[in-house]
Amino acid sequence: MVELGQIVRLQIQRSSLKTGAKSQKVYDPSPLLSVDELWVTPAGALGRAPDGAWIVDTHHRAHPQTKNEDGGHAISVGFTGHYAEMQERFGSRIALGCAGENLIAETPERVALDRIATGLAVLAPDGRERLRFDVLKVAHPCRPFTGWALGRHVEPEVLKDNLQFLDDGTRGYRLQATGEAMVTVGDRLVIL
Repeated sequence: MVELGQIVRLQIQRSSLKTGAKSQKVYDPSPLLSVDELWVTPAGALGRAPDGAWIVDTHHRAHPQTKNEDGGHAISVGFTGHYAEMQERFGSRIALGCAGENLIAETPERVALDRIATGLAVLAPDGRERLRFDVLKVAHPCRPFTGWALGRHVEPEVLKDNLQFLDDGTRGYRLQATGEAMVTVGDRLVIL
């Protein structure tokens, strides 16, 4: 196992981050909720709210408006190094977690798909393995997030350049849990 870094942020999406008519969709990160604990299963994630209630992530198969009909969008992971790249390009509007990943690990370097293709695991601070993930694919960027990151409507030539920048894992990766477990801020993310 090769350590990637400590998990520094966990979050859920209470509802879709993209709203509006298909051709006029806009991105709004306000439905994101930072949590200290995620209950992760193959069907998706539940986040424990500050009052102790469990909130179903919109990518959980049990969410009434699930964004995970095909089962390939249950969990996502991002890295602080990728956020540093996005902040350098787009500025201060890019806050840690704004792209909507469920787990974010403190990893200063870029993490390529081929590096993590063998899978990921979450380890408790004492080194005990909590959970494993299959890495499914890159979380591809979209027009609404790109426009939001730029702070304006995106012209076709600007869109293409920025979509290319945001692809190849910059917006994170889609994962599938192979079991179920509680994941907490402070756990460590490793490559299998």
